[in-house]
Amino acid sequence: MNTNWTITKPVDEPYLRGANHLERTAAGILPHRLPACARVQANDPQLSMVESQPSGVRVTFRSAASMIELDTVRSRTGYAGVPARPNGVIELVIDGQVVAASETSGGSTTTINMATGAADYEQGPVCTTRFADLPAGEHLVELWLPHNETTELVELRTDAPVSQIPASNRPVWLHHGSSISHGSNSATPTGIWPAVAARLGGADLVNLGFGGSALLDQFTARAMRDTPADIISVKIGINLVNTDLMRLRAFRSAVHGFIDTLRDGHPTTPLLVITPIYCGIHEHTPGPGAFDQEAIAAGKVRFIATGDPAEERTGKLTLTSIRAELDRIIRERAATDPNLHLLDGLTLYGEQDAADHPLPDALHPDAETHRSIGERFARLAFEGEGPFSSL
Repeated sequence: MNTNWTITKPVDEPYLRGANHLERTAAGILPHRLPACARVQANDPQLSMVESQPSGVRVTFRSAASMIELDTVRSRTGYAGVPARPNGVIELVIDGQVVAASETSGGSTTTINMATGAADYEQGPVCTTRFADLPAGEHLVELWLPHNETTELVELRTDAPVSQIPASNRPVWLHHGSSISHGSNSATPTGIWPAVAARLGGADLVNLGFGGSALLDQFTARAMRDTPADIISVKIGINLVNTDLMRLRAFRSAVHGFIDTLRDGHPTTPLLVITPIYCGIHEHTPGPGAFDQEAIAAGKVRFIATGDPAEERTGKLTLTSIRAELDRIIRERAATDPNLHLLDGLTLYGEQDAADHPLPDALHPDAETHRSIGERFARLAFEGEGPFSSL
């Protein structure tokens, strides 16, 4: 096979969609979804891990190649006694259709003992993902990277030349949210709900869903302020509860500050604020959230709320109080900001949905529910009178 293009110098921005910054590493190129200045300000191992997991990031090009190989090095984190997450998946999308998928392997694995804080590190080989017997002719090719594994890009090989894709004429949709937006418990990168909604809505996704880290951080707001976008959405709530980060008084101010910063860079862009989907453990019970140790002893991952429902009266946040406060804030602001909108997360996944399709770990939707949430969001946001329907 002839090697016509390799990722040795930048997988320059024209070949990557959904990344904010490309870091050169010993292995190759590491895509980041937040700029370096934000990562320094955070100084948070959790955020450092999840923002480097390329949810929504894809390698894109045009080519008549019949065979493609992509070498990657993944980094995974696990916890002693907790079942390992499934392998990541790289999906091949041709002309907008998913045609193949391949699990990742090798790379590095860090296993943390939650009782002692000790970490064991294991290094494995480079993973070569190969897609062969591709359809004849030139096509738009996308390689969607694993949404749940930090992934360094080592080399891309093809048996025909590749060319850069010109700027898309589809609207750029910039979205921020928690692990649910990041894609936790989704089986594939194109199966996370924002990717499903983007495909149905005809939008070009930039996904800033960060597991455990949708915390109204100003550095995230500034990153969004400085990112070109035609439509913007922010899903606020669950992480503020399960980290027990702030009280109602601080929450109100933080929401206003976050929106103010977005409006500094996108003064008239359609902006949709989404309240939390239904999560029974935190509807009326504050955080912090924690692993259910009995479930872990039985070999399962499940979460619980450890707060006292009575504390909601003192300002501790629950999903119910967050929905009410967001409704109040957006109604107030919309009086002078006609491009600001609110979507009730319960219309995406509500109490009846929880009865019909329970959250497997009491916190994150499964693959089928990700698809359902994405389909509902596309109908509510991109169709009819939806806030994104005019683009």
